[in-house]
Amino acid sequence: MKKTLTLLFALIAMSLTAQHTISGTFSPAKEYTWLIAYQLKPGTQVYVADTKIEDGKFKLELPPNAAAGTYRLVYAVPQEEFNFDVLYNGKEDIVLNFNAQDGATYATSTENKIVNSYFLEINALQKQVIDFYTSNSTNKKELAKLYNKINSTQAKYEADAKDLIALNFIKANKPYVASSFESIYEFVEHKKQNYFSAIDFKNEQLQASSFLTDKTLNYVYTSLPLNKITKDATETVLQQNIQTVASKLEGVNDTFKFSLFYDLWIYAASAKYNKTSDFIYSNYLKEIGAVTNNQELIKGIEAHTRLRIGAKAPEITWNDGKDSLSKLSGAENYVVVFWSSTCSHCLKELPQLNKAIQQYSNVKVLAVGLEDEYNYWDTESAKLKSFTHALALGKWDSKYAELYNISATPTYFILDKDKRIVNKPETYKEVLEYLNKE
Repeated sequence: MKKTLTLLFALIAMSLTAQHTISGTFSPAKEYTWLIAYQLKPGTQVYVADTKIEDGKFKLELPPNAAAGTYRLVYAVPQEEFNFDVLYNGKEDIVLNFNAQDGATYATSTENKIVNSYFLEINALQKQVIDFYTSNSTNKKELAKLYNKINSTQAKYEADAKDLIALNFIKANKPYVASSFESIYEFVEHKKQNYFSAIDFKNEQLQASSFLTDKTLNYVYTSLPLNKITKDATETVLQQNIQTVASKLEGVNDTFKFSLFYDLWIYAASAKYNKTSDFIYSNYLKEIGAVTNNQELIKGIEAHTRLRIGAKAPEITWNDGKDSLSKLSGAENYVVVFWSSTCSHCLKELPQLNKAIQQYSNVKVLAVGLEDEYNYWDTESAKLKSFTHALALGKWDSKYAELYNISATPTYFILDKDKRIVNKPETYKEVLEYLNKE
């Protein structure tokens, strides 16, 4: 009897920790070789498993204790770009097919099938509303019928997703529906006012996914006036949108806050909304970054800001401060190159740049040697007679390696006559290509 009970308890334990899989195909097969799975948590992600993709087929075994939630599948680098998310409820195997054009479609998975189906239907209906307004239609019955369809579709999926993880996303995505006919301007304004009405930013299922980030990015960077406005006016609206987001984040944990504001910052920086990226950093990221121990990301933001196109190049001094970058004069462009006398690429590229630059009477080159010791630099720099030379002992730990965020040599910056950064070429050939355009 005792042995029977022991076996029974063992079987129960096994059933409670059953191992499930995510499997399927990637096409075209030759373009995919490896798959990595991460479990998403609020503001971060944790490695779970990985597997080969062979002949387009894969089978990813999840740990028996893998928690229900959202998992990110990464299939190429950079990971931030080449990935997609799946819902795992801890109860079912997932079988999917993926291609870059259509994304993931699911052969088996209650959670993912209903989510995919919902977003396809609801997005198509919302597009019909947009098409209604862009066509300048005034058919109130047609619009009312469309709104009724949206309401009934939303209600159907909420009912179908009862007790599923998917319900969190379906409810949070509930679209704005006007109670009566509105002009396009009224519709746009009311849609913006109600954008976050169905979203609970404290919901950890939403936090541990790309849903909140995608929704927030969409709100901040697309909720703009219908009429054309200047870039400065656009940035003013963007900052107002960000303040609205901040008001929704009261009481939300700092790890998630930092992650969300960092994503907003990345978009602003890449789109060259410099005033907005600075606004996000100074008002939110700097303080939250200190609290959440994200100093390295903060350092990266600060480096980007001081080295972005249009920024005044940070000061460089040499000869005990007697000479400096700011004192260099008489040129339309200045090339600042960070190099090392022990760097083989530098010893190949810089002599060629030294020779070519003699053709440009309106260009001066400042070569900053990142060195561990003086002797080699003294010998090699003497061969580069067209350059002005500065020495930074300490190499990667030197003041200027940190100030200019140098991680490899040679690294080039091109400045205009006012010492503002105008280009950051990868090679000396790209330096010459830029100068030839000027």
